[in-house]
Amino acid sequence: MSGKISENNVRLKRAYERPTDSDGKRVLVDRLWPRGLTKTEAAIDWWVKELAPSTELRKWFGHDPSRWEEFRWRYAAEIDEHREEFDRLFDLALKGPITLVYAARDETHNDAVVLRELLLAHR
Repeated sequence: MSGKISENNVRLKRAYERPTDSDGKRVLVDRLWPRGLTKTEAAIDWWVKELAPSTELRKWFGHDPSRWEEFRWRYAAEIDEHREEFDRLFDLALKGPITLVYAARDETHNDAVVLRELLLAHR
């Protein structure tokens, strides 16, 4: 696998925001389906549960910003255990725009932010 993903090819969007044509492939990156959202409303092309943080890590983090740096490190380690899915997501982003869809209210401290960073840094 070679190449570098353009920053414009990996977007982030809350699941509760309306899908748009510019989203490209919409990839849900949470382990749990967003509450109160139908599959039609979400317009998800791929639900990549394997790349979502484990239940244990998600509960430990609890969206506490003071745990953010440790969460990033632990989550990256979990992603390393699922290289096949990560590589598939990387290849998808090389081909065109993708939107990593997440349900968290905190738009700065969530798994999609970390996953985007890892995709953009990967070669």
